[in-house]
Amino acid sequence: MAGHARYTALLDACVLFPIAVCDALMSVATTRIYAPKWTERIEEEWTRSLEGEKGVPPGTFNVRRDCMREACPDWQVLESAWAPLESCLQLPDENDRHVLAAAIAGHADCIVTTNLADFPESVLGPLGIEALHPDSFLVAQLDLDALLVLPAFKKMRARRRKPECTAMDFADALERNGLVQTALFLRQAAELI
Repeated sequence: MAGHARYTALLDACVLFPIAVCDALMSVATTRIYAPKWTERIEEEWTRSLEGEKGVPPGTFNVRRDCMREACPDWQVLESAWAPLESCLQLPDENDRHVLAAAIAGHADCIVTTNLADFPESVLGPLGIEALHPDSFLVAQLDLDALLVLPAFKKMRARRRKPECTAMDFADALERNGLVQTALFLRQAAELI
């Protein structure tokens, strides 16, 4: 598998589970400022967790999963690429080895996760990979090219079911979902979203 010309981010299940965080990451990805990657195993993890939390049958979130795949057609790191690496890796939580293996196989520059302690710099650094919180990751994309990324947030806000959602309401919703610095940035650019 060849590397990607754009900055590549492996998205952990924990950032695909909450709809607001996932929507922000997918919306920004559609600008092509970065290339998002994940695996079928990561998909299974976030869908199974969400189904369990909501108490709904398996397959309930297949439409959401399919929309994510459609928005990011080059999303998949194949199991045949990452599985041979998994057993060679050491992380504080063995269940996260497949995430790092997928990041390596997918030529990712970073792993976007809320579980930063599970991906220590001492392990990732020598591999040329960093672990980033989704808030830090999104702010970095805004800092890199706000004129490209802000319209993605504007479109995301326009898709909200509550049409009277103001820019401040939108920023508040992101903040409630742990995207504190992203919300701050968007409040400062409220006229553009």
